[in-house]
This record gives sequence, structure tokens and C-alpha cells, in this order.
Amino acid sequence: MDTFFQYTVNGLTAGSFYALVALGYTIIYGIIRLINFAHGDLTMVGAFVGWTVLVPFALNRLPVGVAIVLALVIAMAFCSLVNLAILQFAYKPLLKKSMLAIMITALGMSILLQNSALLIFGSGVDAYPDLVSTAGFMVANIRVTFAQAAFVLFSGLLMLVLYLFVRYTTLGIAMRALAIDHEATRLMGIDVDRVIQIGFLLGAVLAAASGVMIGLYYGQITYFLGFLIGLRAFTAAVLGGIGNIPGAMVGGVVIGLLESYCAGYLSGAWQDVFVFAVLIIVLIVRPTGILGERVAERM
Repeated sequence: MDTFFQYTVNGLTAGSFYALVALGYTIIYGIIRLINFAHGDLTMVGAFVGWTVLVPFALNRLPVGVAIVLALVIAMAFCSLVNLAILQFAYKPLLKKSMLAIMITALGMSILLQNSALLIFGSGVDAYPDLVSTAGFMVANIRVTFAQAAFVLFSGLLMLVLYLFVRYTTLGIAMRALAIDHEATRLMGIDVDRVIQIGFLLGAVLAAASGVMIGLYYGQITYFLGFLIGLRAFTAAVLGGIGNIPGAMVGGVVIGLLESYCAGYLSGAWQDVFVFAVLIIVLIVRPTGILGERVAERM
């Protein structure tokens, strides 16, 4: 039983990363009905920006807390600019076109980000500096590292802030109104373009935070990281209920736990097979996901 709980701790850590990225998918889908396939690669961009800040710029020589905060803030700012540029130059001209055109464009942006990272950083594996300690504490017979606790708590805090923002702020209400009807929202005097920009900004911040934490936790990154993380996060968003913010959180945690249990009890080589098999079963039994597909009032 102790082994089961240890796998649970590991799964919760990975699941918190997936949940942050899944929230980006679900926010964008909720407001413009777009599956932003480039979103996973934005996580990779955040990871590389964090690595660049810490290694080539040598900010890892600063106190650990300061170095990590700077890496997070700079990665969030850079990814926000990248995502807003993608919205402005790639997606916005196509918002009134067919959904197929904008989805193909999203795939193109994913490939563009991947190959840009490949050209700049190469195809090898880049190692993050060893800033997070392996020290930890025991809960019963379960070992939890301080890094795991910090990453899960920080991810949970970001999710809580996002939920409260969407639920109770004026901009959050505008986002939920936009999820119901674009034209009616525009007629009510809401700046639709600005609300969409805020949605992309929030998604970029969460993706960047996840990317930096993934790099710090696993210790290495590659240009192909975004595809793998994005695929699992998209699965999490669909599993929880695409467009449903609490569903994305639940879906991310579920995917992380499934991966951890599969790696522990079966084999790491079967992780994705097991996860997608469960996804297929869930979608057959409950096509709208665990908490239901996007419903504007519940976003």
C-alpha cells in the first residue's frame, strides 16, 4: 500500500503540470472554440526560456529562490508575447473563416515553434541546473520531496487564482459571456478582441510556468517536449470536459496518476497506450468527459 501512495505522490506532481497546460487548451476553446495545437509547444518555449535564463545567462548563481522566480517571470512574459503574436498574425485573420482553416494554422504554428527550437537549441537534450533539492520529508512511510510539494502547491495556487479570476472578476465574466455568444457580447459593449487577448495571455502564463517547472523537476528538456506534453494535456482537457475549467484540472491530475500507476505497476513504455485506452473508454461511456463538455455558465 505504501508503494501505491508513493506512486500517487509522483502522479499528482506530473498531473499538476498537465493540468496547467490543459487549462490553456480549455480557456481558448471556451472563448473561440479553437483547439490550439500550438499550446503544448508554448510549454516547450517556456522551458527553453527558463533554461536560457538560468544557464547561458548564469542566473542560477543567484540564490535559488530568486533564480527560479526570475526564470518563471521571464518565461511567462516571453511566452505571453509569443502567444499574442500568434493570435494577432496567425489566428485573428481567420477567426471568421472556417474552423478547418484555423485548426490547420494551429498545427502549422506548432510545427513552426518546434522547428524554431530545433534550429536555435539543436536536437540534443539540454540539462537544467540542479536547483531543486532531492531532500524531503516522510508522511507515514511515503516520501515527499520539497520540490514535489512546492510544485504541486504552486500549480494549485495558479489554478485557484485562474478559477477565481474567471468566476468573479469583470474580465472573467466577460470571458464567460464570450463563451455564450460573440455577437451578443459585442453588442453589450464588451471589447471582444481584448477578452480574447486576455485568454491567450492567461494560457501562455500557465504554459510557461508548467514548462519551467517540468525542466526543474525532470532536469532535462528537448525541442520535442511540447508535442508530448501538449498531447497529454489535450487528452486531460478532453477527459475532464473540453472547455470546462474544473474539468481540465481534474483531467490533468487523472492523466498524471494513470501514467504513474502504469509506470510503476506495468512499464513506462505502456504509459501512453494505457492513458489513451482509458480516454477512449471514457469517451465511449461519457463523450462529454468527466465533468461535462463546455457549458458557458460552468466555465
